[in-house]
Amino acid sequence: MSMSPGELRGALEAIIYAAEEPVTVEQMAAVTGEEKLVLRAALDELVASTAGDDRGIEVRKVAGGYKMYTKPQHHEVVRRFIKALRPPVQLTMPALETLAVIAYKQPATLPEIQEIRGVNCAGVIKTLLEKRLITTAGRKAVMGRPILYRTSKEFMMRFGLADLDELPSLKEFEQLAREALGTEEGIAPIEPEEAAASGESATSPETSQRSAAAAAGANGAGGETVPEA
Repeated sequence: MSMSPGELRGALEAIIYAAEEPVTVEQMAAVTGEEKLVLRAALDELVASTAGDDRGIEVRKVAGGYKMYTKPQHHEVVRRFIKALRPPVQLTMPALETLAVIAYKQPATLPEIQEIRGVNCAGVIKTLLEKRLITTAGRKAVMGRPILYRTSKEFMMRFGLADLDELPSLKEFEQLAREALGTEEGIAPIEPEEAAASGESATSPETSQRSAAAAAGANGAGGETVPEA
């Protein structure tokens, strides 16, 4: 049974809100039973209704579908709110540098991360997994099928990001990380396990920017992602 225009807009808004990835018109048509032409008209109205300054969330057309985003002018207050909800997570400088590489290159394998950073990152990866700032993302379809890593929902929430497209510039990353992770009081000392695995000591504040810049330059490396066994 067809819905009224208001009911349809509400249903589409709920679907987009519940989805982690952009929702296509085809997907919406399959679950609502409405014609695509009707859906597109309703979506145009929904996008327009969330565009006003009195709304904190907007619906955008992106990557062939529709997705909800927090508006840029509210990012700072969202970050402060999320930070207040969660206890600070201190990271060592090697962990911060590795997180920057993963954030800008993702998904990335351990060998790719180590090639960019020039040191063994196994201990740091373990730390980031334990702190739930990164997660696995299947395996790369190359020899050895190494595990791929990407940033997690926890990372997105701590940074107040609705989407990876909202990642800050490389220049802003370290300061934003300090604010988002509660490390304004200083970078945590290198943990024994990290030091033993990498053999590195504390590095300069600019290193994370260089690592992330290298990751951005190396992004797009070949290799197909396959589900993790």
